[in-house]
Amino acid sequence: MKRRVVITGVGLVTPLGTGVEKSWRNICSGVSGIDLITRFDTSDYAVKIAAEVKDFRTEDFFEKKAAKHLDFFVQYGLVAAQMAVEDSGYEVTDENCGRVGVITGCGMGGLPTIEKYHTVSLERGPKRVTPFFIPMVIPNMPSGHISMAIKSKGPNLTLSTACAAGTHSVGEAYRHIKYGTCDMVVSGGTEAVICGLGVAGFSAMKALSNRNEDPQTASRPFDQGRDGFVMSEGAGMLVLEDYDHAVARGAKIYAEVCGYGLSSDAYHIAAPPEDAEGGVRAMRMAIDDSGLAPEDFDYINAHGTSTPLNDKCETHAIKTVFQNHAEKLAISSTKSMTGHMLGAAGGIEAVFTALALHEQIAPPTINLENPSPECDLDYVPKVAREMNIRAALSNSFGFGGTNAVVAMKRFGS
Repeated sequence: MKRRVVITGVGLVTPLGTGVEKSWRNICSGVSGIDLITRFDTSDYAVKIAAEVKDFRTEDFFEKKAAKHLDFFVQYGLVAAQMAVEDSGYEVTDENCGRVGVITGCGMGGLPTIEKYHTVSLERGPKRVTPFFIPMVIPNMPSGHISMAIKSKGPNLTLSTACAAGTHSVGEAYRHIKYGTCDMVVSGGTEAVICGLGVAGFSAMKALSNRNEDPQTASRPFDQGRDGFVMSEGAGMLVLEDYDHAVARGAKIYAEVCGYGLSSDAYHIAAPPEDAEGGVRAMRMAIDDSGLAPEDFDYINAHGTSTPLNDKCETHAIKTVFQNHAEKLAISSTKSMTGHMLGAAGGIEAVFTALALHEQIAPPTINLENPSPECDLDYVPKVAREMNIRAALSNSFGFGGTNAVVAMKRFGS
């Protein structure tokens, strides 16, 4: 028997604040988390801006010795997960731990640590590389540390599907509960690759905005002046839980996860096809899985990267899927404020989508001054909107042509 799946806990570490309350308040207020890079000297870089996590104090969460052996992507993911579990009130015990899972997404792993110890190896010799190097950088370390922290012994997985990783993780967690493998899963995404090598690599691809003179306006999804995405970092984690179990223990429920779709473009390593056919299929799959009609959806948290091709193709995909109803949808790109968190984006945006349903507020798309002619839908420009949101989609599309979409509905609807 297929089971219903609900969200009972959320946790966030973002450039807009550590903690859900701070990040959500700033999202709804249209605050940008983008500024000049402080992590390294950008004198020789064409791109000098990013969305760094600014208020995260390692010492608030970890002992000094332990923190030395944890890359920031592990720290962010572990802290966000612990926030989500605490928020959920779910108690992992010896009796239920085998049915509690952890599924996280990460695009690139510990790139800053790789960069650091590559330099150490070249300049000081291979014997100076720490024995913790490999455990610090492999992408599944957040899920491993989360599992150890909460004592869960069910599925322990990491998906590395570029910018779709967080959404794939939420979707796979949903499936593990829906089909009875687990009663609870911690899922989401984490990423922290704002370092010289990371910025240089994406800059070489001409993927990044170089609007260095005005960082807060650099991420401008669907705007005619968009010139690339802004690198970001952080983590977003959710507790997904079997509906009957959550209701029985009186848990707070943010939203119900009701559908999941995934597909491949089989087209290009970095660009979507003009007809966005893969994204179309992923959205349709999520809607079909939800049991809802397209007309039941009121909101989409768009992938909305602020790149010329993505925003155009995503708009086309939404029109193809929703037809005449597309004009009635509220669509926002929270990346206009957070920047693009790569493998963490889907986890963070799943949290924002759940909060949008719970609070009945559509976050804004800031910096939308002159919409592109091919981007002619309602992107909730500049100001958040209180509205009736019955059901919503969260879209993520990644390099390699991988697509993931999660459908949610308001609890009780």
